[in-house]
Amino acid sequence: MGEPVTREGAAGSRARLVRGPGLLLVWLYGVMSVGAVSRSAYQIATEYDRAPLAYTLSAVAAVVYAFITYTLVRGGETARRAALVCCAAELVGVLVVGTWTVIEPSAFPDATVWSAFGRGYLFIPVLLPVTGIVWLRRSRRS
Repeated sequence: MGEPVTREGAAGSRARLVRGPGLLLVWLYGVMSVGAVSRSAYQIATEYDRAPLAYTLSAVAAVVYAFITYTLVRGGETARRAALVCCAAELVGVLVVGTWTVIEPSAFPDATVWSAFGRGYLFIPVLLPVTGIVWLRRSRRS
């Protein structure tokens, strides 16, 4: 009934991170990656002069989401630690940008992925890194 905890790859045996809640995390981070990449690429290409800081921060969020997706799929202890660090950095980014957009909205003529703690994305940007940190800490090898 249980799924194997390791998989064989070119680098040898690696701990699987894509099981149980990890599968949902990969799916959500993948969706957020596509959304953030699409949004930031379009905005940077068509209206960058309007809100360069907001669009650049959305592009940064896209890179963070894509990297976390990659590390979760890759698996292994090194990937787990890298994803954990990125989730923590993502949470700091969401909290800083979210607070900044609430306190000083005029600094952001247009919203970022992390504006108002991810309100435009149903607050997933603030919930996802917390969930990721909890999952990655629990999935640590004994």
